[in-house]
Formats: sequence, C-alpha cells, structure tokens
Amino acid sequence: MSKQSFADLGVSKAVLSALRKRGIEQPFAVQRLVIEDVLAGRDVLAQSPTGSGKTLAFGVPLIDRIAADSQRPAGLVLAPTRELACQIVDELYEIAHVRALSVAPVYGGVGIQAQARKAARAHVVVATPGRLEDLLRRGDLTLEHVQVLVLDEADRMLDMGFKPAVDRIVSQTPADRQTLFFSATLDGAPGKVAHSYTHDARRHVHAPKAERRADVQHRFVHLAHADKVGTLVRELDETERGRTLVFVRTKRGADRLVKQIGKQGIRAMAMHGNKSQSQRRRALADFESGRVDTLVATDVAARGIDVADVTHVINYDAPVDRDTYVHRIGRTGRAGATGTGVSFVLSEQARDLRLIAEGLGLRSEFETGVPAHLGKRKGAPGRGNTAAAPRRKRRARARA
Repeated sequence: MSKQSFADLGVSKAVLSALRKRGIEQPFAVQRLVIEDVLAGRDVLAQSPTGSGKTLAFGVPLIDRIAADSQRPAGLVLAPTRELACQIVDELYEIAHVRALSVAPVYGGVGIQAQARKAARAHVVVATPGRLEDLLRRGDLTLEHVQVLVLDEADRMLDMGFKPAVDRIVSQTPADRQTLFFSATLDGAPGKVAHSYTHDARRHVHAPKAERRADVQHRFVHLAHADKVGTLVRELDETERGRTLVFVRTKRGADRLVKQIGKQGIRAMAMHGNKSQSQRRRALADFESGRVDTLVATDVAARGIDVADVTHVINYDAPVDRDTYVHRIGRTGRAGATGTGVSFVLSEQARDLRLIAEGLGLRSEFETGVPAHLGKRKGAPGRGNTAAAPRRKRRARARA
C-alpha cells in the first residue's frame, strides 16, 4: 500500500501548491499521524523527536484551520527559544501567504513596540512565553480570539522553567480552543501538563525506528585538554564532510573557539544567546546556504536549528547527559542520510560519557577510541583516537 499524501490527509489545494513549490511532496511519519486529527478539530498530544518534521505536522493544518477574516490572532504557537520561534515563522510564511494569512514572531532581545504592532495584526503569533507575557501586560495583544493553541517542544519549556508563564498564557485563551501539544516525551511532568491543557486528546507517539541508529557513525576521541583545538582543526580540515555543527558548553567558549580555529584557516560562525537576533539569523542563513560550513553553537541556541544535510556533529565539550547527547547527534543522519557524531572525551569526563555510551548501546564505539595506556580493550583498533593518528598534509585553505 502506498503512503498517504498530503492530499489524502485532507490538506487544501492552496497549501498543497505551496508545499510543492518548496519541493515537499510526501508527508513525514509524524505528519501522517497527526494532520487528519488536527484538521478534524481534535486536540492532539504528539511525542516526536527534534528533526522529525513536527513543524509542518502542526503548521500545515493550523494554516488550513484559520480563515483570513478571523479575529486576530486566531493561532498561537508557543516555543521555548527565539531561534525556534523564528524558524517556525520562516517555515510557515509561504504556506500562510497562499491563504492570505500573516504570521508574526514574538521574542525578546528586540524592540517591543514594532513587534507588538505586527503581532496584533497577525493571524498567527509564534512566541516565546516571556516576551508574550510582556505584550499581554502592556495590553498590546489579546488572546481571546485564539482558536488553535500549539505548544512546541513543551518538555523543553518546562525544563527552562516556563511552566508558570505558560499556565498564565493558556488561562487567557478561550476554553473551547483546540490545543496541540508537541513534546519529546509525554511521560512524567510533560504528560501531566499535556492532559491539563487538552480535552479528549488523540495521543500519537512517533518513535524513531531502531534501524535508524545505523545511519550515524559514533566516534569517541579520548584526548588531553591541550589537544582539543588541534584535534578539532584536523577533524574539520581532513574529513570529507558537509555542514558541521560543533557543540560547546558556554557562549564565551563558542566565540573563543571560532577565533582559535579561524587562525588555522577554518571559517566558522558562532550561535549563542549573546548574539543579536540579526547576527543569529545571518549565521543560520550562511550555514543553510553553505557559505559557512561550520557552526559552533551552545545547546540552548542550537535547539531551534533544523538544517538539512548536516553530515557531522562534533561534541567539542561533552554533553551533560544522555538526552543532550541524543539531541545533539540527532541533527545528523536524518531522512535516510548518513552522518557522523564525534565526541571529545577528557579523562575526567570518561566515566560519565562511558555511562551515556553504554546506555545508548555504544559501548564498543566508546572503548574503540580509548588509547592503550588508558585501558582500552586488548586488541581493539585505535581509529577513534584521532589525536594520536598520523597527521596528513592539510589541504590548502584560503582564509575567508
């Protein structure tokens, strides 16, 4: 049996046309799961990981559910970060345009008055909780006409301490609204919140297929702190790669690393919370277009990055836990493509990273990269220890 198309799911001809212009022909799994229920007006609880296509899963039916003559805003999407909010707006803009709808972002760090004027006129507002509350307190916006409420990456909003703000925002929307709750998990606190916001909701779980793990090669590089920058330069300079995400722990560390590798001829850009919104958007645009193939990012800033064809993810600084590792590495090897995840391991981090690796079934990959003097399994090859690998002559690279 052939897979359902967007038309089979009930998507309007206008939106179908907009999707085709962008080269989007067939829905992803999560889109096939939820679009019909959303178009039918049902509340939806959807468990789906980052990068699974969830923006269009709620965005396509949201646009089809709202009429151009609706009182505004008729749709509200809450997101944990301004990067994600901007990405959602960019994803929905052309689709909304074909139905004569407008979409406006609401986030902190920019002038509030112009943002408030645009939001008040928009059919759909995509907002971070803090700035949205600022507009509501000022009386710049009302939520009394919201027909569809979407909470995207709801688990992350809870992790970031936004629950009180979200509770206050939800209380200002109509009781008969339609609510769509998207989260990486529906267990524990996110599940309780989801049920409190929804009524008779359809629950959908989109779990990655087990065989997808084979799409990503995991490598663990055991090295000394003094070798990190040089090892990263070799990884970037000697590896056949496309777009590469490099994760660091701090904002200052991101800027410092970009300068350090820049001195070695590697052109990269940083993405973190201290950058202005225009700087962030320019960095992301350059990364998407290929003008810059290396983006150095912190975890919070990278949460909203969903760029196709990322071939490598490098954990320059170790992830704090298993979920962070999964979210980082999950940005490569998507949609059937292959990818590589590389993690730098300092001696004091080895125990914690070993536990993460073992929990993900990557014990062999972790031990393969351990140098002999640190207790690598006898007979295991050393291909993961790039710090000790012979140096190949680096390709000439023009400084940008």
